[in-house]
Amino acid sequence: MSFTSPPERISVDGLLFDMDGTIIDSTAAVMKFWHAVGAEINVDPKVIMQTAHGRRTIDTLGVVRPEKANWEYVREIEGQLPKVYGQDAVEVPGARNLIDALVSVDAPWAIVTSGTAPLVRGWLDVMKLAPPDCIVTAESVEVGKPHPACYKLGQDKLKLGSKASVVVFEDSPAGIKAGKAAGCKVVGLVTTHTQEQVVAAEPDWVLQDLRSVRAIECASGSVTLDISNALTQNKP
Repeated sequence: MSFTSPPERISVDGLLFDMDGTIIDSTAAVMKFWHAVGAEINVDPKVIMQTAHGRRTIDTLGVVRPEKANWEYVREIEGQLPKVYGQDAVEVPGARNLIDALVSVDAPWAIVTSGTAPLVRGWLDVMKLAPPDCIVTAESVEVGKPHPACYKLGQDKLKLGSKASVVVFEDSPAGIKAGKAAGCKVVGLVTTHTQEQVVAAEPDWVLQDLRSVRAIECASGSVTLDISNALTQNKP
């Protein structure tokens, strides 16, 4: 298999983006964060990291230290992450250009993330990225990914009907499954997980990063995108 598919043009009514691993890559920052939190709550950070990515911090703490699994504590520690470790985060290639293009054509888009509001707004501020039309955060839903509630809420916040065509951009298998379960088309990015893990989650397209996505126009409520260099299976 190789990332060599020819350009494909699609039209959608809205776009929903995961944050970490999709718009930014804060892997190095998050590792430092969990080492600090692990020391604070007396849990081996290696144990935490085995279940943390793509899941809400409150759900991770519910497994490793249940008495700390409350929104006050989670919002407090996540709000510090961009402030303390912001220099360790980088943009996913192509993310800024795609976001700027969506803003320029007034396309409806939202961020749907497993992070809390202080974390998301902190990253947008530190990375100086344009804010979306709306944000769905960890506090917004009762159950995190892979449950589809977050992406269904994202569609509702963009005021898209139940029959709207929506594309989700995700990097984690749990997020990919959440998007599919919400009835969306899903672009899986090979940024934080292996190609095999992303493929196994069965997204509609598998890309290396967002450089393979171009926003062409937004007309009559429909956003036109070009998707190129998706993963293809080489035929013998």
